[in-house]
Amino acid sequence: MDENKLKWVYLLFLSVIWGSSYILIKKGLIGLTPIELGSLRVLFSAIFLFCIGFRSVFQLTLVQWKWVALSSFCGILAPAYLFAFAEKEIDSSIAAILNSLVPLFTILIGFVVFKIRFKGNQLVGVIIGLIGAILLIVQGARINPGQNYYYALFVVLAACLYATNANVIKSKLQDVSVMAMSVGSFVVIVIPALVILIYTGFFDSYTFQEPRVVNSLIYVAILGVVGTGITIIVFNRLIQITSPVFSTSVTYLAPVVGILWGVLDGEKFGLVHLGATGVILLGVYVVNSNRTKKKEIPRPGHLD
Repeated sequence: MDENKLKWVYLLFLSVIWGSSYILIKKGLIGLTPIELGSLRVLFSAIFLFCIGFRSVFQLTLVQWKWVALSSFCGILAPAYLFAFAEKEIDSSIAAILNSLVPLFTILIGFVVFKIRFKGNQLVGVIIGLIGAILLIVQGARINPGQNYYYALFVVLAACLYATNANVIKSKLQDVSVMAMSVGSFVVIVIPALVILIYTGFFDSYTFQEPRVVNSLIYVAILGVVGTGITIIVFNRLIQITSPVFSTSVTYLAPVVGILWGVLDGEKFGLVHLGATGVILLGVYVVNSNRTKKKEIPRPGHLD
């Protein structure tokens, strides 16, 4: 298959898998605690990646390991726990929508921390997206009074960390092998995740014959291997054969899949939700659009 067709296959695959991750987290939490789910997600992903590419980590230099460690914490370890805690209180569809804030935070963090310039239309897009996120959280809290929507802030924090990770990779790991970076990330975090899991008493307290525990483990195994392990490789390959702008188009499609799964699972989703979702996606679209040729806005005090 030629690359022009293959890029659409990759985009559709990522949209379906990432959009389905939120319902897998929700189902995994039926028999597991958020800390257990986050740790197991990392462990399943690590086992898979170690099996297919462990030798690649020897390509990494000492300096690169430092940035890989930061990338693994921001892009994998912390979000694995944050999403699990968030979905104990908020619907999976809401988590899917809020995660579409990632490209907006990427612009902000890139500007403030990494001194990366941005365009005027991108600033407008960030503001639009944040307004949509506020509307979504407020409306969700109104129609779901039994849920603690302060937990939505865990998703917002995870989106910030994902954005930080994107900037770290772009600024510090641009020339590193995709496989080496992916596997190296789990080399860094697999031991902490295992220690945390052991500390919770997971191996002592569970009867693994219980159907709810077995089912949850299956959901998390799928989440770890497919939703994290495989998609890391596919997404980086998509970037290689297309462009960052095209690759981030998955941001438009994944929330749609997440919403569909949530509705099928009985979650409430009204017109105001839909409107707020549209505002967020409009912000993402404006950020990624190239319709204007306006001068880029430099970081104050930064000279080329």
